[in-house]
Amino acid sequence: MIPFSIAGIQMNVSMERENITAMGHKLDVVMARFPWVQMVVFSELAPYGPAPYHAQPTGGPAEQIFCQMAAKHGLWLLPGSMFERVGDDIYNTTSVIDPNGKVVARYRKMFPFLPYEMGIKPGTDFCVFDVPDVGRFGVSICYDMWFPETTRTLVSMGAECILHPTMTDTIDRDVELPIARASATINQCYFFDVNGVGDCGTGHSIVVGPSGYVIHVAGGGEEIIPVEIDLSRVRREREVGIRGLGQTLKSFRDRPVEFPVYQKHLGRQDDYLNSLGPLVKPGRGSRGAAAVLAAGTVAGPDGSIFQVADLTPHIDVTAATTETAPPYHTGP
Repeated sequence: MIPFSIAGIQMNVSMERENITAMGHKLDVVMARFPWVQMVVFSELAPYGPAPYHAQPTGGPAEQIFCQMAAKHGLWLLPGSMFERVGDDIYNTTSVIDPNGKVVARYRKMFPFLPYEMGIKPGTDFCVFDVPDVGRFGVSICYDMWFPETTRTLVSMGAECILHPTMTDTIDRDVELPIARASATINQCYFFDVNGVGDCGTGHSIVVGPSGYVIHVAGGGEEIIPVEIDLSRVRREREVGIRGLGQTLKSFRDRPVEFPVYQKHLGRQDDYLNSLGPLVKPGRGSRGAAAVLAAGTVAGPDGSIFQVADLTPHIDVTAATTETAPPYHTGP
């Protein structure tokens, strides 16, 4: 066994002010109380909350501050995520920073929480990184977890522990907890799902081990969650099966069938999925108020026709001011 210790930080995240100062204080507290911790993970959008007008360029000032924090304490750091500006595009991005304060990877959230997270561009690259002499880690963010292909792909790339910052302040948090447990169990890996509290989360972060046993579920307040993991347990589970039973990764590897639903680029998308209509926010009264007619159009109760874009609240993600920009995202 090579012990490795990870602390999830479930902290109050404000939408009205920056949270970077508070994050630095939390790191000081963690290292004072639990000096054996080697990695710290914050919740999604922890530094500034869910406001795209705080977007910074790749490697911007906030990331540099986090690099200094990691070097100060000599630990691996995932500072939740921030909005990243690349030209005219905005991504939801988390940095992976090593104990020397060097950014070793950046991951852009693949599944923005549509239709509520409009204006955020999805990433296309998976993220795994190695901690020398320990093992391989994978990164996903919030709504990514709802698409099991993301975790499966990270595991197929060798990830033994999934680090998953999330920001859920909605009524579906109770649904996400079993998804996190299932993700760990099906893929025989550790799964750290770290949520915020206050303006940007309902808490209830969860850590699950490779046997599917829940290691810890947090409450609804601020909490430090230090957990020592044993990646030799992951390797053993994958060798002999979860709890000595199903060897799911080997069965998936040896499957006799390819799945046509995944052949989107070959025009093999399931007709049923195509029949579901456009991805738009429900209107007041849902179908009674705005029936979907065709991709890109809806009908109002008086029979008038609108483009979908006309019904979607517009957020100018290029705005530089912090005084007038509206709150942004509530949900995964």
